[in-house]
Amino acid sequence: MNEVKEALRNIEQNYKLFLQQQFTFIGALQHTRENAHDMIRPVASISQVQSYMDHHCNNSTDRRILNMFLNICNDLSKLCHKLETVHSGNNITNSILERCKLLLSHSNDLSTIRAKYPHDVVNHLSCDEAKNHYGGVVSLIPIVLDCMKEWVAHIEKLPQPMLYDAN
Repeated sequence: MNEVKEALRNIEQNYKLFLQQQFTFIGALQHTRENAHDMIRPVASISQVQSYMDHHCNNSTDRRILNMFLNICNDLSKLCHKLETVHSGNNITNSILERCKLLLSHSNDLSTIRAKYPHDVVNHLSCDEAKNHYGGVVSLIPIVLDCMKEWVAHIEKLPQPMLYDAN
């Protein structure tokens, strides 16, 4: 369990660095959407961000920040799978994990999700950006992090199996 908490802390640290560069991330999405001639649809999935980076990214700053987002999503996905192996869980913890896996699915439509208080990532966007273009993609990581913290809290409340000395 300590290993899980450490991995979660590391991801949170990476996310804090990413969060300091949210305007750079939005700018990179804007540039790559323009290059893709894809200004109407919202950025609605991890695979869309990956495609923008792979096919429509023209500068290293944009590539770096898009890659940072994708790496955090990948780390969260790996941690999700680790959580499954660490503890069999119960209905509550299993449903939390299922939600995380769904959110982190590369083809999942994120356009309708929004991070709520205390996360203000959506508040840093203009109304048009938040509502129509980037609200879901900037909400993904804080929502998944909250779910994982909730999973840890639930697991810690469960009775731990007693360990007996075999001697």
